[in-house]
Amino acid sequence: MKKLLPVIALILSAFTSTAQDSTVFHKISDEILLHGTCYDNLRTLCKTIGNRISGSPQSFKAIAWGEKAMEEAGADKVWLQPADVPYWVRGKEYLKLKYGHSKYKNITMLSLGNAVSTGGKVLEAPVIMVKSFDELKQIPDEQIKGKIVFFDYRFRQDMINTFEAYGDAVRYRGNGPDAAEAKGAIAVIIRSMSTGVDDVPHTGSTHYTDMSKAIPAVAIGNASADTLEKECEAEKVTAQMETNCKMMPQLVRSYNVIGEIKGSEYPDKIILVGGHLDSWDVGEGANDDGSGVVQSIEVIRALKALGIRPKCTIRAVLFMNEENGLKGGLAYADSAKANNENHILAIESDAGSFSPRGFGLVMNEDQKEQIRYFKNLFLPYGVYDFTQEDGGSDISPLKKQGVPLAGLMPDPQRYFDYHHTNNDVFENVNHRELKLGAVVMAQLAYLISEHGLK
Repeated sequence: MKKLLPVIALILSAFTSTAQDSTVFHKISDEILLHGTCYDNLRTLCKTIGNRISGSPQSFKAIAWGEKAMEEAGADKVWLQPADVPYWVRGKEYLKLKYGHSKYKNITMLSLGNAVSTGGKVLEAPVIMVKSFDELKQIPDEQIKGKIVFFDYRFRQDMINTFEAYGDAVRYRGNGPDAAEAKGAIAVIIRSMSTGVDDVPHTGSTHYTDMSKAIPAVAIGNASADTLEKECEAEKVTAQMETNCKMMPQLVRSYNVIGEIKGSEYPDKIILVGGHLDSWDVGEGANDDGSGVVQSIEVIRALKALGIRPKCTIRAVLFMNEENGLKGGLAYADSAKANNENHILAIESDAGSFSPRGFGLVMNEDQKEQIRYFKNLFLPYGVYDFTQEDGGSDISPLKKQGVPLAGLMPDPQRYFDYHHTNNDVFENVNHRELKLGAVVMAQLAYLISEHGLK
């Protein structure tokens, strides 16, 4: 019997601890669902500031707003962290297509982020359609030279996890211009990275290996892409295109916004919650990533409102320049390393405002198992999936320093209807889903503050 006593004591201790955690979880949920300010904060961010590409005047308004919101949430300390960011400006743009001998028709489009312009002139050239990079390689260069390549690669609807489908398709946005230019193309049109059955174009970063050889690149919505596909199969298609986008020559001094609650027992151990404050220059950046920003602020507000003094420091970070440079995330990681800071967990919300379904975990197996041990605590809040391995772009530089990462995983089915579009607006966010995301972020931060991570 004496040998069993330590085991029984351990079981009772674990049971008591779980029961206490469940009580705190419930309090956090009630506080945010009944009194949360994240939805109102998102309305203000979207409607009074709007989209906020890094380096723009709107981005600086967002920084000032974020600093004030963090103070109003009750953070013990709020500060701005410098980060030098690129500033890309879209300018006026249009695309027209002519099918056979018909007249030119205006097509709704968006230049890809970081793309170059048409150089102050209208490009006019035949369109050649390819379904993949492999097909492009098989076409002789002389058949591509001087033409506009249409990458007709479809976002895979058969993949249940839309983020996997996005990872599959996004290479055509990122690498398509370089691949087409290498074959002699003068511009690129891509089918948007979209789950939507609509005609909404999606922007997003493209990349050039050699800026001296960079060519213009634009995206069109699925409905226009369907039509273009049929017309390319049936007859000759010609395009007219003019874009005036440009990357400003100098980096702009910008800032991450940071607020924290100091830990009561282990102030030097930091748990980070964050999202990115910048967005693309279309829509309002509501889901990408205004939602992650206001949820992170809400974690601070809710813990302060409940009088919960976490054992570890809880730090909320609003990162700048996730969309086209990651300069804020890199600056934060550099500062953490220089100051020898001890981050025991970094949590990011950058997958939309929808109902939370899980957390992606980028950490060692023992740490994963420790978090999964508490998974039943999260079940009443709709969170059940701890199997994925995904953290978040802004916190990814911390991985090199051995910091465990967790990414909030909302239901993924609607995100790529809105992602990087004019439709990413406040009206497409549900207040309960948004608040539930903040609830489970606060719960995970509290849990790790209480129990640590191996």
